[in-house]
Amino acid sequence: MRQNHRTTSKKSPSNQGSLGRETPKHYGITSPISLAQAKEADLVLTHKLTEALKPYGVFEEELELQRRIHVLGKLNTLVKEWIRDISETKNLPASVIETVGGKIFTFGSYRLGVHTKGADIDALCVAPRHVERTDFFTSFLEKLKEQEEVKDLRAVEEAFVPVIKLSFDNIEIDVLFARLALQTIPENLDLRDDGLLKNLDIRCIRSLNGCRVTDEILHLVPNIENFRLTLRTIKLWAKRHNIYSNILGFLGGVSWAMLVARTCQLYPNAVASTLVHKFFLVFSKWEWPNPVLLKQPEDCNLNLPVWDPRVTPSDRYHLMPIITPAYPQQNSTYNVSASTRAVMVDEFKQGLAITDEILQNKAEWSKLFEAPNFFQKYKHYIVLLASAPTEKQHLEWVGLVESKIRILVGNLEKNEFITLAHVNPQSFPGPKDSNEKKEEVSTLWVIGIIFKKIEGSENLNVDLTIDIQSFTDTVYRQAISSKMFEVDMKIQAMHVKRKQLHQLLPNLVMPKRRKHSTEGLRQMNDSSLDLSLDSDNSMSVPSPTAVPAAVLLSTPTKGLPLGLAPSPVAATASQPDAPPSTMGPPAAKRPGSPVHIERKRFKSDTEEATNETKPPGDHTPSCPTPSPPPAGAPVAPKTPTPPPNGPSAALEDQQGQSPEEELQMDEDQSLVPETKSSEDRSAAAKTEKEESALVGAEVNDDLSEEMPAAEQEVKMETELKKMANADLSDVPLLPANPIPVVKNSIKLRLSR
Repeated sequence: MRQNHRTTSKKSPSNQGSLGRETPKHYGITSPISLAQAKEADLVLTHKLTEALKPYGVFEEELELQRRIHVLGKLNTLVKEWIRDISETKNLPASVIETVGGKIFTFGSYRLGVHTKGADIDALCVAPRHVERTDFFTSFLEKLKEQEEVKDLRAVEEAFVPVIKLSFDNIEIDVLFARLALQTIPENLDLRDDGLLKNLDIRCIRSLNGCRVTDEILHLVPNIENFRLTLRTIKLWAKRHNIYSNILGFLGGVSWAMLVARTCQLYPNAVASTLVHKFFLVFSKWEWPNPVLLKQPEDCNLNLPVWDPRVTPSDRYHLMPIITPAYPQQNSTYNVSASTRAVMVDEFKQGLAITDEILQNKAEWSKLFEAPNFFQKYKHYIVLLASAPTEKQHLEWVGLVESKIRILVGNLEKNEFITLAHVNPQSFPGPKDSNEKKEEVSTLWVIGIIFKKIEGSENLNVDLTIDIQSFTDTVYRQAISSKMFEVDMKIQAMHVKRKQLHQLLPNLVMPKRRKHSTEGLRQMNDSSLDLSLDSDNSMSVPSPTAVPAAVLLSTPTKGLPLGLAPSPVAATASQPDAPPSTMGPPAAKRPGSPVHIERKRFKSDTEEATNETKPPGDHTPSCPTPSPPPAGAPVAPKTPTPPPNGPSAALEDQQGQSPEEELQMDEDQSLVPETKSSEDRSAAAKTEKEESALVGAEVNDDLSEEMPAAEQEVKMETELKKMANADLSDVPLLPANPIPVVKNSIKLRLSR
């Protein structure tokens, strides 16, 4: 659906008189598609929609809302007192001090009026010109420390958008800072005024951007209440369907808000039940990469970079541009890749089919919020595991790894043999070895893979080594440059087939051979998914602490966790004299899919990006050729890299295994005959059909080599007994300034 760039206008009074009636205002850059008024049936469906939303905690109680307002009032008072104190120390005249002002503005989901229970508040502290940013991160920070209600106070001054994070009376608040070129800050200040951006540094402009965009959205929709209910619905649907994550290449809160706002502009008189249906209709048929615009872009002659593919070549590669309405205009979806766009468009089409049924009274609204079974959707998965020695290190490490996963997705989808790489935005606690003396915290992500069908080819060899290596190199390089890297911070990648996922996620993925194979999914849908977290990034799903006895195996008390590669530093340091190998066949084989005794419930609290948008110059396109490569993504090193060494590798060598030994696997023949439920069949039918040519798969993997399940478990038991007796006391000390080298070699042989 192509948009014609027309200016928004209102008919002049003379024209209105000649027509004999007032011509309605046009919202957006085109005329409305329909001006039809809501019918009684639409109102009934809207009421049903509201009732269907309530069990998911998307509405906040009035008492809780009043508490938020009270807390923001206290914070606003603190800001005024602080600015007054700063003014006195800088010897401003008494008359100015009395009127100097200062104010807290809100933005994001709270300002839009769509925040959920327990969601944080995005706030902006606006100060006059004589208050410096350094004052905000020193004297104001000290003032906050003095408040009894303030907990968990931390400043992130070096962030892309500098922020102070705190909990005020148990309400999480992120506070940005902007210093305007004004002597005083009036109470009726309108941040939408473009003139306020004059003579500001880039950090203040970024900080103001969130408020300016949010305020513009609210001014560009015909009916705010209809907009809010529709947006609540779409956000819940997106979270349930795992497509709510700006950082992983899907859409974040502001992007979803702009799509809903555009729908409201096209159907200005429609109520929420109609708008939800029209949302899916419009964007399932949208001709991407035509941009979504809420208003005609304006040039304020402030010489700031704006999204404009006519001027900026990198903007031409954006696959799903949704442009913010406030100057400087930016694309809020620069992270979207070919795969994530394909996944979202497919979800739009399915949403349209479901809402068609709802409007025809053939289905209830609850059907729209049924979460699909991601773990039955694909036959092949890449599991990414990030681990660190302590929880504090893990929080930083997992945040960095998650912010770079889109680079891995981009690498995979550019592989000539891969059709789609779908990352699940939900992260999960990684496998935990309860017998390990050394504490280790890990998080894993799951990426679904669809391989291309190659006509006329009996066997297909797919090497993902370079794709994985370039991603891990990028992460380690940034961790070292930012001085965040610590010994034993690890990233591991492994190929896992659908039938083996239950070994990694036993409480969420039920083996298909069990009769009620959807029980694990229902458990995740009903209790594990915390929809009260209103984040524009990714959702972290808590995992039950208990593991079914059926999947418990004995694990080593010493040595490395089963199936996990050693630290990239330890790998090289443990045997410094070991000869290097190429990135070809692995030097030592390891057992198949990792299984550990205990999974620790761990709620990740990764630092979230405060703004979804950033200046076009910082864009990191992730799209197929001829798109530029992701910023910072290195070319795979040509120099040889040492293999993972250590006691476990030595033990495996004692078994006399050849590094080039290959094990052929027949798809699904290693398991006991299974009975599929109808839900299983329907969930997997599409992928089964698309990948009917892929009959077998073989993996040569430094981290795990797959084999038939019975043989695999026997081998695992043998390795566990040997690893339990391994002595790590002779491992040399690590170098002072380690440069991590890790080899994740994943080679698949797909046969028809």
